[in-house]
Amino acid sequence: MTRNQEILNDVVIKFAGDSGDGMQLTGSQFTNNTALMGIDLATFPDFPAEIRAPQGTLAGVSGYQLRFSSDSVFTPGDACDVLVAMNAAALKANLTALKKGGKIIVNTDGFDAKNLRLANYPEGENPLENDSLSNYEVFKMDVTKMTREALSDMTMGMKEKDRAKNMFVLGFLYWMYSREMENTINFIKEKFSKKPDIMESNIRVLKAGYNYGDTTETFTTTYKVEKAKMEPGMYRSIMGNQAVSMGLIAASQKSGLQLFLGSYPITPASDILHDLSKYKSFAVKTFQAEDEIAAITSAIGAAYGGSLGVTTSSGPGIALKGEAMGLAVMLEIPLLIINIQRGGPSTGLPTKTEQSDLMQAYYGRNGECPMPIISASTPADCFDAVYEAVRIAVQHMTPVIFLSDGYIANGAEPWRYPQSADLPEIKVSFKQGLDEGEEKLLAYKRDEKLVRPWAIPGTPGLEHRIGGLEKQDITGNISYDAENHQHMVKTRQAKVDMIADYIPLQKLDSGPATGKVLVLGWGSTYGAIKSACAELQAQGKSVAHAHLRYVRPFPKNLGDIIKNYDTVLIPELNNGQLIRIIRDVYFIDAKGYNKIKGVPITKGELIEELGKYL
Repeated sequence: MTRNQEILNDVVIKFAGDSGDGMQLTGSQFTNNTALMGIDLATFPDFPAEIRAPQGTLAGVSGYQLRFSSDSVFTPGDACDVLVAMNAAALKANLTALKKGGKIIVNTDGFDAKNLRLANYPEGENPLENDSLSNYEVFKMDVTKMTREALSDMTMGMKEKDRAKNMFVLGFLYWMYSREMENTINFIKEKFSKKPDIMESNIRVLKAGYNYGDTTETFTTTYKVEKAKMEPGMYRSIMGNQAVSMGLIAASQKSGLQLFLGSYPITPASDILHDLSKYKSFAVKTFQAEDEIAAITSAIGAAYGGSLGVTTSSGPGIALKGEAMGLAVMLEIPLLIINIQRGGPSTGLPTKTEQSDLMQAYYGRNGECPMPIISASTPADCFDAVYEAVRIAVQHMTPVIFLSDGYIANGAEPWRYPQSADLPEIKVSFKQGLDEGEEKLLAYKRDEKLVRPWAIPGTPGLEHRIGGLEKQDITGNISYDAENHQHMVKTRQAKVDMIADYIPLQKLDSGPATGKVLVLGWGSTYGAIKSACAELQAQGKSVAHAHLRYVRPFPKNLGDIIKNYDTVLIPELNNGQLIRIIRDVYFIDAKGYNKIKGVPITKGELIEELGKYL
């Protein structure tokens, strides 16, 4: 049979099904395959909040959105070209995100009377049998039936056979987009090497899906997306939490400090604990504590003992760590507190993204308790951003808060491997002995950066004791003196403020140096802002984009940049947090664009909003 091959520039696919249908695995395998081909990509996994919601219900729908392109991409796409719906609930939950005329690939077995009822379709109504999908190109496949046929001679239970149906869809899409299957076959062989039946069933069904596309007469066209023009180098697909883990290990190796992670599992931060536990070969120590307080205090103890102390959590856990964070500020020791943000308050939206904790990072502790704050913008940027957070912590003897979020943590993009020699130096100096004129260690004697010495317990002559009570300046002795307390509060703040002298000046990401609108962003809004500004700039609009990595202290020239524009627009996945701080510091009437729906801001939304000011 003769096939046509169509060259496409940009494709957005959404895999959706029940949380037991393996959509995350399907999406991640297609993502890895895409990355291996040198095609640029961005992803957005969408998990259900429940560990195991009732099968077939809207609450149990799991999704994975992937955009891949021969051009540079910065978002997973506003709307989908292709929707893979494994059941009725998956179709209902995601249909509004599909472009008119888009393709729907459905597993017809997931549209029986039971599934339709669980998805809250009216009695007797089936979207595959009426005209409700007339605006779309619908391809019906009984994936379940064909999966079972492919495994008909294997002595496995029907449930075990049905678990492989996601591989049928994956194989079909590999055919549809002119891909090889080798990377997924190797993945299956490695993952199920000790379970030969499962290994064989998944490989057989993967090939069956590919062959179905190749032999059926339903599909007359295959598609291909060419390689993207990217900077030469070695790339891999990386998710944000993986990049955090690698950045921490790199910082540990460059600084010569042993990495210690004290953590308590919480969505969406747990993957960092899981990842780092694999790297004992780099002398990484991971400790899963009994609660959040034990987690951070163990990391404080590690930092006091001369290690790189790190603790990870999300908003609810950060709240529990608050008092111990204050202890770290009072002690003035290097500690990294990583917050992978999610929707709140309380336990909130565990699997949904939000930039909800900036105010918590700024002000969420008792007393005057300033800490530097570093924010990552994309999954790959997590490596550089967390590396920089470590540098600031150890060179300025202060705890540092690192902010990511669920979108960044679980999203993926191509990452170009850095060379170790190209990474910035992280110079660490421990105090080795008493200075001239010192009779005993002066634990809070400061240098020109207002940084106190890092003295390792057990170093001869440097015996000292520190705690959470206020310190007398220089000596570190307990002090309740009023004047001294005010002096120490001001000094700790000045030390954090002075970090602005040791970080880069703010640069524009794109756009004119002066103009009508500056879009000022932080964190995971980066892709949407960059894409929206690029489209408007191509139309000749006077709009610029600046994105913050250093959120506290701000770069020294940020105020000068802001003053060069008629309007400053600050898009955030919260109810307006950075905007309050910017208004407070720079006395400008910044405008906000806020979305609090557990999903990212889209390029289209932002273009529409910017139109009001252009």
